Amino acid sequence: MTATTAPSKLKKAPPKTPPGPLEYLRRWPLQLWLVLVGLFLYIPLITLMIFSFNDSKRNIVWQGFTLKYYDKALHNDSLITAFGNSMTIALCSTIISVIIGAMAAIVLWRFRFVGKTAFNAGLAIPIVVPEICMGVGMLVFFAKVLPWPHDLPWPLDLGNIIIAHVSFSFPFVAVVVRARLGSFNRELEEAAKDLGASEFRALMDVVIPHIQPSLIAGGLLAFTLSLDDFVITFFTAGPDTVTFPVKVYSMVRFSVTPEVNAASTILIVVTVLLTFLALKFQGSSALTAGHGADDK
Repeated sequence: MTATTAPSKLKKAPPKTPPGPLEYLRRWPLQLWLVLVGLFLYIPLITLMIFSFNDSKRNIVWQGFTLKYYDKALHNDSLITAFGNSMTIALCSTIISVIIGAMAAIVLWRFRFVGKTAFNAGLAIPIVVPEICMGVGMLVFFAKVLPWPHDLPWPLDLGNIIIAHVSFSFPFVAVVVRARLGSFNRELEEAAKDLGASEFRALMDVVIPHIQPSLIAGGLLAFTLSLDDFVITFFTAGPDTVTFPVKVYSMVRFSVTPEVNAASTILIVVTVLLTFLALKFQGSSALTAGHGADDK
């Protein structure tokens, strides 16, 4: 009897659950693959930054450490002018993109109207359409529909580039702000209205403080996209208007010198810093803002 009942007393082993998506990262083949992909993506940029300190005009063989090419880049008047144009365009387009993107996100989040689906799909077009198509479209637009004069005083002569940058920057702001609005408790807005606040005052005192981290993150993202853009700027810039990426491209056409590497390194560092700030605001402040009281 003991022999017959012994197997029944044995506990069945629990079924093996498949590993979760993040648990695969603990396996060394996948870790090795991620390291190889990271090296493939970042070794060219690291090499460029290293050779910006190379004391050689031809930039092929390492001949010593120097900072003279950074000094040349920082004292290159045309390069400084191009960088000033890029910063002006990025700043103006960021301000406009944040305003339009926030308004579009609030409209899609709050209201129901005819054509909302089409409007939402149209908002994603500048994000998914290749930049070359956007550049050609902007070229035709400013050549046939809205010719922009290039003899205006600075910075008015940059208006066509600013408009072009706003057209592809504000959808990114709208996506970030709309994601933040998804965690908003509408009862707070209704409570403000019950206390006598108007629609506009409730928006400014309740909704805007809640989405402020996403406005900052979206603004930094729009600023970075505008500062780095080359393709659309190349098609929309006038003959006398040069931005920093276009200037670097014109320098590369003749030869890749350490001065070009130094200018590119400056742009990479600025872009990385702005991207880090955008991710910090979006990942930490955006997640914790407005919930401090609840956590306590």
